[in-house]
Order: sequence, then C-alpha cells, then structure tokens
Amino acid sequence: MEIVTKQGKKASILGLAAQSQLDATSISLAFAAGINYFFFYSLESENFLDGLKSLLKDRREQVLVATGSENRDINALRGYLDSVRHRLDVDSLDVFFIEYVFPGDDSKQIQVVLEELRSHQETGTIRYVGVTTHNRPIAVELIQQQQCDILMHRYNMAHRKAETDVLPTAQQANIPVIAFTCTRWGSLLTKHPTSEMEPPTAADCYRYALNHPAVTVALTAPKTPQELQANISVLNAPPLSPEEIARWREYGDLIYGTGQDAFDTQWV
Repeated sequence: MEIVTKQGKKASILGLAAQSQLDATSISLAFAAGINYFFFYSLESENFLDGLKSLLKDRREQVLVATGSENRDINALRGYLDSVRHRLDVDSLDVFFIEYVFPGDDSKQIQVVLEELRSHQETGTIRYVGVTTHNRPIAVELIQQQQCDILMHRYNMAHRKAETDVLPTAQQANIPVIAFTCTRWGSLLTKHPTSEMEPPTAADCYRYALNHPAVTVALTAPKTPQELQANISVLNAPPLSPEEIARWREYGDLIYGTGQDAFDTQWV
C-alpha cells in the first residue's frame, strides 16, 4: 500500500509534525519545498493549524492531513474528529491514528476503537486507519492481523531493534511505516561525552530512518524556520553510503547506552 493524496501523489518522504514554536508561514514554505504530509497530535498547535488551514483552502487534494488520538472513549474520539474537521474546514482527514497502543491497553477496547475508525473510513471521513506504538510485539501483531493501513513507530539510530521484526514484517505485509522520534528527542544531535565522534545532524537522522525500505515517511518537528530549511535538504539527498550507515549505527549505540537510562529507551 502507498500513502497518496486525493490526487494520487505519493506522500513526501519527509513529513512535517506540529511544533508550537513554528510559525504559520513555515507550512507554506514546507509545501513549496515538496512536503505534502502534515501531522499534529492535538489542536493546541495554533500556528501550525492556522498555516495548514490556509494551505488546505486551495490545495486540499494535494495535501495529506494526519492526526490521531490517545483517547479510547468512542464519544471523545468522535468529538475530536469533528473538532479537527471544523478547525481546518475540511470534510475528511487523510490519516487518523489510534495513538500509543501499549501492553496495558485493553485489547477489546482497542478493537472497538479500530472498528470505529473503520466505520469512518467507510463513510469517507477518514482515508487511512493508522496505529502508533513504541512496543515492537504489539506492532508486529497489529501488522500480521491487518489491523491498520499505516503504522507509526519509533525508529532511529539508537533504537534499531525494529529492523529485526517490525520493519521486515511491515514490508512483507505492504504496510507503510511512518518513522517518528528519528532524532531520539534531540539526544542524537548532542555530542557524546566519552567519544570523539561528531554527532549527526537532524538531516542525517532522517536519512538514516529513510534508508530502510519499509519506512515511507520520516517525521520532522523543527522549532524554527532555519531548522526546517536544513531538514528539507533530506528531500533531495542521496541514500546513505555503507560507511555512513556504519558510522551512525556506532553513534546510535553510544547514545543508547545500556537502554535503561531514560524513559524512551526502556520500551521494548
């Protein structure tokens, strides 16, 4: 499966995620540079939503609008879906994720939510049903059971275990993967105190994630127009060389450490 706009154009390999510090004009800048996938977690990112609404006014069929909800309550989920459509003045959303599925979730309730999203897909309110999770066994199970059209999963230089199970399973099932936390919340961009290696740039991090054939889109969430401009370079960058891949894996291992030093490294 491919993620395509209503006009049938493939999703850009770099997707822009909402960041409260980013100004509204950055949306049109990103689109002009070639980004057509825009993601936001909530309605709190006013500047991002203002810019996206302005873009959608004339370019709706050329843009992929993606959001989601952690809420497992059906009424709350419906309310959020309606609020988003009203806020952006659109009839439908391209991608809607049930977010952060984790081992403590009630599996029956997750099924209820997925069925609810499928019903919206049948009526055309949602085009793709997505799931986000940090948990690899859950991701594999959802893919194998064909529970989602799109998987959004943590993947970066430090978190590479997805390469052994999640990504190959998604590729075999033809499920596109959206890679998020590609910079490991910025920690990959910081020089390691015990190493002489220079850290990667954010663009290097996105290129690493996109190097895997299962990854369709890498999400970027720059805080400034300057960071956005630097990250946009990924759209026209060549694939990583074998030497670069080896280098960034080595650096990722340094940042990962024992895997028990921070919340985001404790997830399996």
